[in-house]
Amino acid sequence: MRFLEIRYKLLCATLVGVVFVVCFMFIRERNTGVLQVFFLDVGQGDAIYIKTPNGNDMLVDGGPSKIVIQRLSEVMPWYDKTIDVVLETHPDADHIGGLPQVLSRYHVGMFIEPGVESPNAIDDEIVRLRTDKGVEILRAQRGMIINFGDGAYFNVLYPDTDPSHFETNKASIVGRVVYGSTSVMLTGDSPKEVENYLVELDGGRLRSNILKAGHHGSHTSSGAQYVEMVAPAWVIISAGLNNRYGHPHKDVLDLFSSLSIPILRTDTMGTVSFVSDGVTFKRK
Repeated sequence: MRFLEIRYKLLCATLVGVVFVVCFMFIRERNTGVLQVFFLDVGQGDAIYIKTPNGNDMLVDGGPSKIVIQRLSEVMPWYDKTIDVVLETHPDADHIGGLPQVLSRYHVGMFIEPGVESPNAIDDEIVRLRTDKGVEILRAQRGMIINFGDGAYFNVLYPDTDPSHFETNKASIVGRVVYGSTSVMLTGDSPKEVENYLVELDGGRLRSNILKAGHHGSHTSSGAQYVEMVAPAWVIISAGLNNRYGHPHKDVLDLFSSLSIPILRTDTMGTVSFVSDGVTFKRK
């Protein structure tokens, strides 16, 4: 009996220790004090995971396939099964292909969409899952701010009108992730037409430390006027290795090079990550 009593006490002590370690890890992961931005390597598509200083998070797009689940597991703690905000810039398959798996495996607090539909089965599956799980849905509109409550927020710059009749790329949500004096410009697949429109609307207010190049480095995006106005310290190109579209295009790479902007590519470098203390961004 004495032996069993000792084993019981040891088991209890071990369980208490495990619970303490898990709680410590949870608190540490939730409160990092910095903004973390991960441009995930999902092949020919987009997926950006953002974690704010107090541990809130947002996923912008879900890549072309369920590979996004693997990439999320590389940047999220194993016990975290919640994503506060999922934002779909537009419903093309290379941006939403993995979102059904995200909605199935994670508790999603809010889903933001541009308000344009795409005639594909993935879009229909996302709508079904959101409905089944009771996910709050918001339609993006210029001026909308998603405030994470710790000094970090996402500011929607576009669309500023009903985009339901637009071609899907033109309907892409464009917005800035802001923390302190640092910011990241996320362009979706917006064409030069939209970029130039934003230059007219916002001018120098577009300035950001990091630019996620539009449309995977296609020549349809990243117009010179827009890039010069954003004036990023780094540009990120999310594309698949040896993709059939030829992304990124040479003229776009030449533009960034002519402006002495360092180019970071997921197809050659894998997931690209940054941290900000609200004053400066640093590569992780």
